[in-house]
Amino acid sequence: MKFVHESLSQRVVFATDAAADAVANEVAALGTRRVMLIGSERAAQTANLIASHLSVVRRHDDVVMHVPVEVAERARAAADESRADVVVTVGGGSATGLAKAVALTAGLPIIAVPTTYAGSEATNVWGLTDSGTKTTGSDDKVLPRSIVYDATLLTSLPADMAVASGLNALAHCIDSMWGPRSDPIDQVLASEGIRALAAGLPDVAQNGSDTEGIEKALYGAYLAAVAFASAGSGMHHKICHVLGGMFDLPHAQTHAVVLPYVLAFNAPNAPEAQGRIATAFGSAVATQGLAGLQAAVRAPTALRDYGMPEDGIAKAVGPILASIPANNPTPVTPENLAALLYAAWKGDPP
Repeated sequence: MKFVHESLSQRVVFATDAAADAVANEVAALGTRRVMLIGSERAAQTANLIASHLSVVRRHDDVVMHVPVEVAERARAAADESRADVVVTVGGGSATGLAKAVALTAGLPIIAVPTTYAGSEATNVWGLTDSGTKTTGSDDKVLPRSIVYDATLLTSLPADMAVASGLNALAHCIDSMWGPRSDPIDQVLASEGIRALAAGLPDVAQNGSDTEGIEKALYGAYLAAVAFASAGSGMHHKICHVLGGMFDLPHAQTHAVVLPYVLAFNAPNAPEAQGRIATAFGSAVATQGLAGLQAAVRAPTALRDYGMPEDGIAKAVGPILASIPANNPTPVTPENLAALLYAAWKGDPP
């Protein structure tokens, strides 16, 4: 056995019903004081709670999905003007992604308070969109120094959004099984992430105020992101990044729709990964385990439901092909990729 595994250094605080105090403690532990608080208007109530325990020099709610370059530039200017020495984010992947854009150029530390299962808070991956093209990269400067998970902050998340976000986290796990740098440690973390998400998401879908189910899902989402940060972005994420940037599709729902098609595409040529995934689901076959979970949580099923045009399939094939890692378990051709995208667009069974 030969492999190299690198673990990222980060504090993780689980603090159900205690986020405000926990964030204040993390700000103090960093020796910082001048807080730039990033959170969308939708997260304003939660941001108010967090802000009440901090010295906030700038509130910034200009948060846009996929982090357009012009939005990132406005946030960077706001951080500079306010002389902030730390960024606190409250929200999902878009808020965290915007903070990462600030950290990438300004070097400010980030403390993340997630209100979805996006997982961006546990990775050193950044993404920016310019003229319909999404570019991603990795840099340790953008890895949040601390994460504060508080299950009570997710109790108001609408069920459909919670399901899509949780399936996005599940996609991190599955991509980690065959990502370009995947190793046995990543696969163990991803397996436990799948188990926890499969246990928590049905409870969350049935009762959005079930903090025990939310805690399971948050735990799984964190493990998923840690595995993904190490393993790297595989076929699934390359597809979703191209589609999201090109057609401005909603991030979580796009991942939720595409996931079963990529699993069905790769599983036949990745027997060890297929076995790990199936075992984590408690199923004999990985695809059946995922299908059972999708049915239980009423997962989204078709890209056309979220605004992707049918003629976009042909436009997307080239950019996706150019980005898929060479070690993908199943060889990818223009023909089989187009067939996968069409099935996902229409919502046909994988």
